Amino acid sequence: MKAIVYTQYGSPEVLELRDVEKPIPKDNEILIRIRATAVNSGDVRLRKADPFAVRLFFGLFKPKINLLGSVFSGEIESIGSGVQRFKVGDDVFGHTDMSFGTYASYKCFPEKGSIALKPTTITHQEVAVIPFGGTTALHFLKKASIQKSQKVLIFGASGAVGTAAVQLAKYFGANVTGVCSTINVDLVKSLGADKVIDYTKEDFSKNGETYDVIFDTVNKMSISDSLRSLKVCGTLILSAAGFSEMVQGTWTSITSSKKIKVLNGIISHTAEDINFLKMLIDADQLKPVIDRTYSLEQMVEAHTYVEKGHKKGNIAIEIY
Repeated sequence: MKAIVYTQYGSPEVLELRDVEKPIPKDNEILIRIRATAVNSGDVRLRKADPFAVRLFFGLFKPKINLLGSVFSGEIESIGSGVQRFKVGDDVFGHTDMSFGTYASYKCFPEKGSIALKPTTITHQEVAVIPFGGTTALHFLKKASIQKSQKVLIFGASGAVGTAAVQLAKYFGANVTGVCSTINVDLVKSLGADKVIDYTKEDFSKNGETYDVIFDTVNKMSISDSLRSLKVCGTLILSAAGFSEMVQGTWTSITSSKKIKVLNGIISHTAEDINFLKMLIDADQLKPVIDRTYSLEQMVEAHTYVEKGHKKGNIAIEIY
C-alpha cells in the first residue's frame, strides 16, 4: 500500500511516499481503506520534534513511529473474527489517538477505539478533518464544565481547534467571543460567534470585558495579560501549551488571587465522543472548515503550508 513515511526528524522534506506492507486485522480489529485524513499541528510537532520533549516519548534520535496521521475517514474492507460492532462495507471515521498511521491507504483499528459510522451528509474529506479539533475542543470544554450563558473567549478561533470550539461552545449555550485576524472575521461569525475581535486592531485583554472561560487554541496568547480578562474562579484553557506554558499556567493557578483553574495537557477521547460529534454533524450543528485539500502525494506541500501558521480551519488529504 501507499504510505507517507518519515525516519528522521526535520523539515517537510523528510516525509517520503513509499510502498509498505498492507496490515492484517487481528481478531478484535477492523481494516479500514482510508479515503481521507488531515494534516494537523500535532503532526507538524512530531515531524519536527518541536518541542524537544517530543523526543522523550517518540524517540530521542529518530522517530519510533514512522507513519504520522491521527484522523481518518474511509470504509471497512475486512474485520477480525471477534468484531461485532461493525461490518464490511461500513463507512467510518475517527481518531487513532497515539497509534497514528493514517498517512496511508490502509489502517487497522481496534473495534472499541474512537470510531463511529460516518455521517451520510458530508464527504470523506469533510468528516476526516473534524476529529482532531473536535475531540480537543470537546475534551477541554467538558473539563471546564461549561455552562449555559457563560461568556467564553476563544483565541485562535479560525484554526482547527478554534473552529470546533466556537461551534461546540455555542451548542452548550455559551456566549462566544472569537479572536482571529482580519481575513477570518467573517468565517468565525459564520460559525455562530456572538462577537469577533480582530487581534490586529484590538487587544481583548485591554477592552474591559471579562470572561468565565478563556480558551487559547494556538499558544500565541499572553497568559499574564489574559488574566485581567478572566473572572474570579474562571477557567483558562491552554490546549496548545508547550512545557514552559504549562509551568507558567500551573504557577498562575497557584498564585493568582482570582482562584482560577488552568487546563492543559494531553486529551482523551472515546467512541462516545466521536458519536457525539457525529450527532452534531447530522443535526447541522457542527460543520467542517477546510482551507485546502491535497493528495497523499502532495504531503510535503501540505506540511509546508500548515507550518506557515495561516491556515483556516483544516487541511484535508485525499487518498485515492
